[in-house]
Amino acid sequence: MTAWTGISEIKQKIAETSAEEVTASYLETIGKSCINGFITTWDKALEAARGIDTGGHEGPLAGVPIAIKDNISTTGLSTTCSSKILQGYVPPYDAHVIEKLRAAGAVILGKTNMDEFAMGTSTESSYYGATLNPWDAARVPGGSSGGSAAVVAAGEAPVSLGSDTGGSVRCPAAFCGVVGLKPTYGCISRFGLISYANSLEQIGPLATNVADIATLMDVIAGYDPRDSTSINRENTYSNAMKDDVKGLKIGVPEEYFGEGIDEDVEKLVWDAIGKYEDMGASWKKVSMPHTKYALASYYIIAMSEASSNLARFDGTRYGFRADGDNWHVMASKTRAQGFGEEVKRRILLGTYALSAGYHDKYYLKSLKVRTLVKQDFDRALAEVDVLMGPTMPTPAFRIGEKIDDPLSLYLADVNTVPINLAGVPSISLPCGFVEGMPVGLQIIGKHFDENTVLRAAYSFEQNTEHHTRRPGEVA
Repeated sequence: MTAWTGISEIKQKIAETSAEEVTASYLETIGKSCINGFITTWDKALEAARGIDTGGHEGPLAGVPIAIKDNISTTGLSTTCSSKILQGYVPPYDAHVIEKLRAAGAVILGKTNMDEFAMGTSTESSYYGATLNPWDAARVPGGSSGGSAAVVAAGEAPVSLGSDTGGSVRCPAAFCGVVGLKPTYGCISRFGLISYANSLEQIGPLATNVADIATLMDVIAGYDPRDSTSINRENTYSNAMKDDVKGLKIGVPEEYFGEGIDEDVEKLVWDAIGKYEDMGASWKKVSMPHTKYALASYYIIAMSEASSNLARFDGTRYGFRADGDNWHVMASKTRAQGFGEEVKRRILLGTYALSAGYHDKYYLKSLKVRTLVKQDFDRALAEVDVLMGPTMPTPAFRIGEKIDDPLSLYLADVNTVPINLAGVPSISLPCGFVEGMPVGLQIIGKHFDENTVLRAAYSFEQNTEHHTRRPGEVA
């Protein structure tokens, strides 16, 4: 089985051989891997593939293997959020997206590594150890969906699902040279996604090409009454696969090229915008003045919501449990021993921001700033069709380089967190390389206008070759 094949090639291979053979090939590749992208593989994957072969399944993903981030619930397959506190937890139900994938005939390969409880930018905070970047094993794959991006980049899965709270799909997509979409908030049900920050997070697909992202969106998007934020809105994302950007109006936020942006990254993104101009699009600079407050607002909101959401993990019902003479001692020890340092930090900061005397000073003010950030997007996108800028300010940094400096890790999210505050869709796709490491172009659209974002990304992909490069190839 050739690594890095897309969904259409895999379906052709299945027709020539079988879903079982294709799945076995990927499992063999995973077994030889040294990047630590998977936490666990599903012991019934071959059986599921065999069922596709014998049952004559005709779904859009019939027999197509897929990797799932370890914070998305899967019946019969452990879901740990890469945390000791959920060690051994096997959900009794599937997330809504998993139900849809199974109905479409997809074969789940296993669960991918991530920053613990999706809190990170490097996949170094995982209880199961860091994931390595397939382009350079000394560098991080990004986070928090680092495992989901890395296994796609390494050819260990053709497609995967991640979650994006402040860039957790787009960051690893950029660092690993794959495509990753953060859909509009409410576009995909969060039922079965273990919560970190409810008002910010969305499940999103990762793949080696834009067409596969659209195919996955056709399957997993849609209304779910079990998620009160889910929107009942029909759309066919694969209709956006058109190589045509003539007349497209692009806005370039000046604030996305500020302090900390690597000069080579900036040049590649401007080269990409120039390519769009050659293809018939036009661009102009736009201002989003509240971007400078977005990072602080985001982290206060996210940590506050995390403080509330993670209160349920106390060792009483599932997962890791420490010894204690009574419930209070047991719960305290469980949380102290079960959570990693970054998770504890965010719980403490979030609890502080919500505490009496500080709620209005921090949390309420952050919500007001969030409104201002959203209004920046509303104004900018009223003038243009999409916004473009760098996904990440630098290429992937080295493992260990920033893990002991939380503030520098938080600052790496400067161009991704505003999108989550506003709830708009955004995609990252490869636009070049700096010293052999991928760089991501970020395309941001209007609420529920994924099709314009996807069309813009697809057109760029059809007229460039960045997405065809593979880890290990000579530049």
